[in-house]
Amino acid sequence: MPSLTIREAHQLAAQVMTSLGHDARDAGLIADHLIDCELRGLSYGGLARAISIAERIERTGDRRSPIAILHQTPVSARIDGGDHIGYVAAYRATTIAIEKAEAAGIALVGANNTWYTGMLSYYAEMAAERGLVSMIASNASPWVAPHGASEGRLGTNPICFGFPSADEPIIFDIGTSAIIHAEVTLARRLGNQLPEGVAFDGDGQPTRDPVGALTGAFAAWAGHKGSGLAIVVQLLGILAGSPAIPSELAGFGYLIVAMRPDLMGPPEKFRRSVSEFAEAVRSARPMEGGEPVRMPFDRSRRERERRLAEDKIEIPDVIFKQLLGRSERPRPREA
Repeated sequence: MPSLTIREAHQLAAQVMTSLGHDARDAGLIADHLIDCELRGLSYGGLARAISIAERIERTGDRRSPIAILHQTPVSARIDGGDHIGYVAAYRATTIAIEKAEAAGIALVGANNTWYTGMLSYYAEMAAERGLVSMIASNASPWVAPHGASEGRLGTNPICFGFPSADEPIIFDIGTSAIIHAEVTLARRLGNQLPEGVAFDGDGQPTRDPVGALTGAFAAWAGHKGSGLAIVVQLLGILAGSPAIPSELAGFGYLIVAMRPDLMGPPEKFRRSVSEFAEAVRSARPMEGGEPVRMPFDRSRRERERRLAEDKIEIPDVIFKQLLGRSERPRPREA
């Protein structure tokens, strides 16, 4: 399995994005997001995702138009993402939300006409670094069956919350499907089977075949509870301007609410209380024979620290070869 330094891996991802027509700034921004996935041990959303991005643009052509603010107030904005990938459009929406929340105390920003928003925790970390609490949701193509069904009507629909603290921010970021689209896509590329009980084929039958799952539907996470939460995220995406059911890798809705803690009291006290609570959770007695109790994002953060120290990212051969080939391809013509 090939191994790259973090700098080499970032350069490779940026080269692929440049070959697809992204300018240096956007290519670097997308590469940052993909490499952060790799560093956190989420390889399905890392360098392999660059191939999926390329395949989508090759299928549709480069349909991008300038990202535009369609409507705004001092505390809100609605953005047309111009068919830019979510790593760019959601980043822009998050930046605007942070600026407005810092000025007015609270902000609600939605972006539509985008796709592949990536890890919502990436944006929650941006807000937490500026001392803001955030709530973020993003809907997607109908890859997921509602509870009790075997046909897709929902996106994988992640939802995320972020809280600044006196030390490390607390981030909770979950998808509402039993398996993520990127996981299934990577399993197909590598020839791997899926776990039991996470997907249906095109005939509505349970399947472990990723090809069948990609033509069928994924199961909702946690039964009716996850399905209900996914429905809420779908509606929040509609609030951001998406269609009721986005088409394949197009028309996603991204919504972020950012808040200054001082709207409710002294921000320093809030941050200290967040840290105190986090330590109280971590100090809870584990189950017999169990691991120490963690807060959300603890594993992800520690894994990133470890991989940064190692300065090494391993890539499956089949993924590495495709990335190398695509890094030198010319920009696709518009459809």
